Amino acid sequence: QVQLVESGGGLVQPGGSLRLSCAASGSRFSINLMGWYRQAPGKEREVVALIIPSGITTYADSVKGRFTISRDNAKNAIDLQMNSLKPEDTAVYYCYAQGHYWGKGTLVTVSS
Repeated sequence: QVQLVESGGGLVQPGGSLRLSCAASGSRFSINLMGWYRQAPGKEREVVALIIPSGITTYADSVKGRFTISRDNAKNAIDLQMNSLKPEDTAVYYCYAQGHYWGKGTLVTVSS
């Protein structure tokens, strides 16, 4: 059973930066697809960024050029560097691993 633990959320002013981290445990093998989703109040969960072991990434249009996803394959861990944050980025961010594994989420609030 894969377990995902996120860290790094918090309160930041518009234009600021945050870095989220996610570590997976319980898998004997390298996890293929990992990524980040988010869910804002009153909205459906949406994909933010995905990455596979080769380093190929995909991003939601709303975060392209501002967010960067990276991973450590040996540790089955991923990070999300978020720059130029906007109030509309406010959401609970969830780590995802292929096989429908989810973290509990970490809250990111962008507000002055």
